[in-house]
Amino acid sequence: MYNLLKGKRGIIFGALDENSIAWKTAERAHEEGAQFVLTNAPIAMRMGAINELAKKTNSEIIPADATSLEDLENLISQSVKILGGKLDFVLHSIGMSVNVRKGIHYTSSNYDFTTKGWDVSAVSFHKVMNVLYKQDAMNKWGSIVALTYMAAQRVFPDYNDMADNKAYLESIARSFGYFFGMDKKVRVNTISQSPTPTTAGQGVKGFEGFLAYADKMSPLGNATAQECADYTITLFSDLTKKVTLQNLFHDGGFSNMGVSQSVMDYFMKED
Repeated sequence: MYNLLKGKRGIIFGALDENSIAWKTAERAHEEGAQFVLTNAPIAMRMGAINELAKKTNSEIIPADATSLEDLENLISQSVKILGGKLDFVLHSIGMSVNVRKGIHYTSSNYDFTTKGWDVSAVSFHKVMNVLYKQDAMNKWGSIVALTYMAAQRVFPDYNDMADNKAYLESIARSFGYFFGMDKKVRVNTISQSPTPTTAGQGVKGFEGFLAYADKMSPLGNATAQECADYTITLFSDLTKKVTLQNLFHDGGFSNMGVSQSVMDYFMKED
């Protein structure tokens, strides 16, 4: 450990179980000396094992619906009190598509479901930053990070309306990040992670094929959830004080590939 977050305080959204990136980030933040509050929607908390993580990291849990300004106002004000000061980092690791869960094809979207998924997956990030900004809850040179995926830029047919949600999320990071940077000297970035076998990721149709293809395309192979946690810690640390408004690809090089030799070899064999 490097004590990269010694004395720092934060909030981590979205830790569900030990497969989730938020869970692994919380473990790493604790190892690097941070104190933080864990939060998730009440329904997700009933599904997961967040109490186990809280015990392991000496953290308190505050349930909050990230689509509710009232819940967020309580979460952030209480977190500042519990932690004894303003925040240095926030992780937004939230995503949900009802259309995906219900197996509804993108061309036949249920728009009530679309709106719900959009609110949970993207607009919630704006709401979180809105409350942080208005409460002046972030320390100077603090860091806010959200998790995204490359389907925001390129077509992955079975990713469905989550692709639209992630594109909107990334735009919010840039737009709100400008104001947070100018007015508060706070960084806002997104990490575009490799496909990762989290509980949410595995809900996408054809996920195993997705995973295998990305691994064959990437010169370094897929980045794991643990490796994403490590990368997130660097963005929370003072080592990246001037990195902001970025969508940072953490995908083993996949995002810059056209085709790899191993993928070519696979299709040549098919011939």
